[in-house]
Amino acid sequence: MYIDTHCHLSTDDYDDINTVIKDNIKNNVLKIIVSGCTLNSFDEAIDISKKYECVYLTLGFHPSEANIITDKDLLILKEKLMYNKVVGVGEIGLDYHFTKDNRDKQISLFRKQLDIATELNLPVVIHSRDATLDTINILKEYNLTGVIHCFSGSLETAEIYISMGYKLGIGGVVTFQNSKLDCVVSSIGINNIILETDSPYLTPVPFRGQKNSSKYIPLIAKKISEICGVPLKYVENTTTSNALSLFDLK
Repeated sequence: MYIDTHCHLSTDDYDDINTVIKDNIKNNVLKIIVSGCTLNSFDEAIDISKKYECVYLTLGFHPSEANIITDKDLLILKEKLMYNKVVGVGEIGLDYHFTKDNRDKQISLFRKQLDIATELNLPVVIHSRDATLDTINILKEYNLTGVIHCFSGSLETAEIYISMGYKLGIGGVVTFQNSKLDCVVSSIGINNIILETDSPYLTPVPFRGQKNSSKYIPLIAKKISEICGVPLKYVENTTTSNALSLFDLK
């Protein structure tokens, strides 16, 4: 069994969610964790998880929402996080790729959500883009576990996150020809990795350019098995065990 630990699943992205779920099952992806990262996405994500036993959730405000989120919105988030199929807070974090003008607002929102995760004893799903130092320094202030979503940094950065108790989320980027993740993945060991797609984005080779889906998780696992020189079944079993443990999945 495979687990897609991070995907986006909504009627905006897919014409037929039922077909998506069936395709996942055909490809041995038997559990998925859907990320709701805007206020408007929470209720649909919860409804989907109620309809499909295999769907779990993480909820949180993406750093792109930093300019608009209010304290009232954070109260709504906290309430939604009480739902029994929510397994983490995220994706939350910092993103300076397009602008650093709202850095203080991003950091404030990040801290408030880390506080909520601490209070509710939930793991966190961390989005960090062009903000590595700030992300690490802030996370060091908290005693939390979680995953660094869509990790694409250096081996040094990977080792810092791992030493802090975080797993690395590895997705379709590892299959890209220009990816620099080979060295990182081969060096850190599969015990520190969980699989994700970030679908409908970041589709792995050979389907790059098409809409991504959780059904492609085995392609990511196959690439990791080739990089690390271990059997595919070992990648499947280890990453699944990592995800089950981190998110306390049954």
